[in-house]
This record gives sequence, structure tokens and C-alpha cells, in this order.
Amino acid sequence: MASQLQTSCRASWWTIGVCILAAALLPGLQAQTVLVNDTVSGFIGTDVVLHCSFTNPLPNVKITQVTWQKATNGTKQNVAIYNPAMGVSILSPYKERVTFRNPSFKDGTIQLSRLELEDEGVYICEFATFPTGNRESQLNLTVLAKPTNRMEGTKRPLIAKSGRTEKILVATCTSSNGKPPSTVTWDTKLKGEAEFQEIRNSNGTITVISRYRLVPSREAHRQQLMCVVNYQLDRFTDSITLNVQYEPEVTIEGFDGNWFLNRKDVKLICKSDANPPAHTYEWKLPNGTLPGSVEIQNNTIYFKGPVSYSVAGTYICEASNAIGTRSGLVEVNVTDKPLPQGAPGGIIGIVGGVIAAVLIIGVAVTVIIVYRRQQKNRTETDNDLIDLPPSHKPAPPPKRKQEMKSHLTAEDIQVVHLDNMKHEEEIQKLPLQTPYYDMAATEPTPYTDKLNSGNKDCDVHYAELDTSALASSPSPRTSIHAGGDLVEYATIQPNLR
Repeated sequence: MASQLQTSCRASWWTIGVCILAAALLPGLQAQTVLVNDTVSGFIGTDVVLHCSFTNPLPNVKITQVTWQKATNGTKQNVAIYNPAMGVSILSPYKERVTFRNPSFKDGTIQLSRLELEDEGVYICEFATFPTGNRESQLNLTVLAKPTNRMEGTKRPLIAKSGRTEKILVATCTSSNGKPPSTVTWDTKLKGEAEFQEIRNSNGTITVISRYRLVPSREAHRQQLMCVVNYQLDRFTDSITLNVQYEPEVTIEGFDGNWFLNRKDVKLICKSDANPPAHTYEWKLPNGTLPGSVEIQNNTIYFKGPVSYSVAGTYICEASNAIGTRSGLVEVNVTDKPLPQGAPGGIIGIVGGVIAAVLIIGVAVTVIIVYRRQQKNRTETDNDLIDLPPSHKPAPPPKRKQEMKSHLTAEDIQVVHLDNMKHEEEIQKLPLQTPYYDMAATEPTPYTDKLNSGNKDCDVHYAELDTSALASSPSPRTSIHAGGDLVEYATIQPNLR
């Protein structure tokens, strides 16, 4: 804008005065602002406030009028006017519904009462000033409509029939004339399905309809079906309990498996689960007529007098209601004597279970105790061995014979023949060895008996060497002395056992 003013100033000298005036007012034009709410919303029938204020820091700028307008199809329609000289004017159709809160040169706020759907749209707040012209801002007004919610069950009776697969309408949930539209859901344990429909009304509201369908069954009887409608922060719920009609399901009670001769006061009771309840019961035998000793009262058949073999047979009870007829049967047997009455199977099972549990726990505890004692004894033994001095500790386990043999070589065993003269010299050179005595008893053999008897021809002296003596000797060989003219020297390895 400043560049345009400068171009105009160059074009004509006679406009210099106007240019100077506009340049002086330019900062004020930029500072003049109309402030409004960006968006305002309200429900039908409520009141809303449309805020509008004007900032005018220039004292020489004069406000002449405040006008509210509504933009409709590209045109502007006046709503309310405030003129300091003419006063306040409200135009149709807003008469008696629009008022200025505190009209002044800086405040043009209005209140719109009893909102209608037609009030929704874009509103413009305009300040007319002199000599700077008009200044305006616009806001969006959204009109909300709370829906009307209702739920209703079907008027058609729900009848369960075997082999039926067609799903029929059970209930309808409707949320009418909402803006924006509601959300409709179902809360139930039933195995049905829901369908949804939206209808846009001419006034801008939306109606949401949901229908719930299922196949009627005995299991669906007395089940609850709940409709849930959520709109903004509001929540609506309503529910119905299904009434499904079905034919009787028949059971016969009274026969305990222990009907014996001469037993008295026995009876059979026909029970049915039906909706509506069964209205008639009929007793019969498939291959004959009922015994003459029986008396029928509605759903119960009484056997008069003591039980006889004629009572035995297959008894059928037919129950009927408005939906259909179903039957049940029981096979009655008569024994000569009463069956032995033992402890009930349930009690026996419980006692057996308790005994088994006790045995299992006892075995587990015993195993744990034995294991802990073994661990304790092993720990004590290890501690005793650690405390003993080296001389009292048991010898390490002996090496296996194969391992001992692996250390023997041909050089370890030699036989040398010496004459009598060298005999004394070799004896003097022998180091003194500490004798080792094997305290273990050995079995007598002919060879040992001969030595022990003191053979005069050959006096042999033994020496079994310990490992330490061999380790300290410079040579692994050791001599054996025998009397006579001939002495044999042989290498002796330790006797390891």
C-alpha cells in the first residue's frame, strides 16, 4: 500500500497533500483492528454472545457506526445496527432476539437469544470510521441440536422353532434430529447383528436409526438387550428383556434305580421347561396301557400299594403348550430286593481324593527329609576331613593298574651278574633305605613258606620302598642282597595298592 501511495505521489503534484495525509495515517490504519470470537456454538433454544471490540489508538479517527451482518449465499443481511446519533436498530427476523450488551465506540458485542437452526452461519462485525473507512471481522456460529432418543421392542412375538435360521427384528433404537449426528451402539450378550441408517432432515439435523436382529432361541429368552446413544458429552441408555416363546423341554423325575418288590409310595413327576408354561400332560406306555394301580394328577403319576413286577416298563410323558408338544421317557426296572446302600459316590470320591493327597504329601516330605540328611552328613564329613592334620588324612585313591603300567619301561627293570669281590663294594655304595612294612595280611604260598623256613642256600632280605624314597634317590634302581657267590640287582618299583 505504501508503494502505491508513493507511485501516486510521483504521478501528480496536485495530490501531494493527499499523499502526505495518507502517509501520516498509515501507522494508525495498521493498528486499528476488530476483534471477534473465531467460533461460537450453542444448542437450539439457548442464548449465545457474539463478542466484538475495536482498537482505535488514534484520537483523530472517529467511529460513526457499528453494524452486525450475516453472510447468506454470497450476500450480506443486516442483523443489528448501533449509531450514536440514531440509536439501536434490530432488523427482522432477529427482532426481540438480539440486543447490544454495552454499545459504544469500542464495544459492539451482541446477544442472540433462543437459537434456531436458521441462525447458523457466518456473522460480520463492522466498524465505520472517518476518515479511515470501514473495519470488519467475521465469526462462525454453529447451532447444535440435541437428539430425541428412544428404544422400542418389536410387537411381533418371538417364537423359537427348530431348524429356523431367519433373523427377525427384535428392537429398534432411534436418535432423532441431532446435530451433529449421534453414535448408536448395542450392549448385550445375544448373538445377533445390528444395522444402521442415517436420515438427513431438511432443517440440517440428522436422525440415526439402528435395528437389532437375531434368530429366536430358547437361550435368548430373558436375555437383556441395551441400546446406548452417545451425543457430545451426553449418554442415553435403554433396554428390554426378550420374551422368546418355545415348546416344552421334558424331563421325568422320581425313579432312583432302586424300585424293588413291595416298596411303597413311589411316583413319577413330569417336568417341563416351556414358554408359555405347558398346559397339559399325558402319560402313556409305548406297548400297552398304564397299570390299574396308578393315579394321575396333572404332571404326576402315583403308584398305589406296594410295587410289583407289573409296574416295570417305559413311561412316556407328553407336555404341550401353545407352541408345540414334546415328550420325555424313563425306563422303570423292578428288582427282587433293595440294592445295597453304600456311601454316596461323591463322598467316597472326596475321601479317596483326600487320602491320595495326604499320601502324596507324605512321600514328598519324606524324600525331602532324607535328601537334606544326606546333604548334612556329607557336609559334616567334608568339614571333618578339612580339620584333620595332613598325617591323619586318608590316602588318596590308588591309581588304576593300567595307569601304573603305563609308567613302566624296559629301562626300569634290569638284572646284573656280579662276582663276590664286587659284591661288598656295591653294598657299601648303597644308600640306607627306610624299611616299609606292608601290614596287610597276605595269603601263604609255597614260595613264601620256603623263604620263611630259613633256606640255608640263599638268604634273601626284602625291602619294599615307599614312593618318597624312590623320588629322593638319584636313580630309580634299588638293589637286593642275597648270600652266596652270585648277587642279582633288580629295579624295584613301589608297591602301590
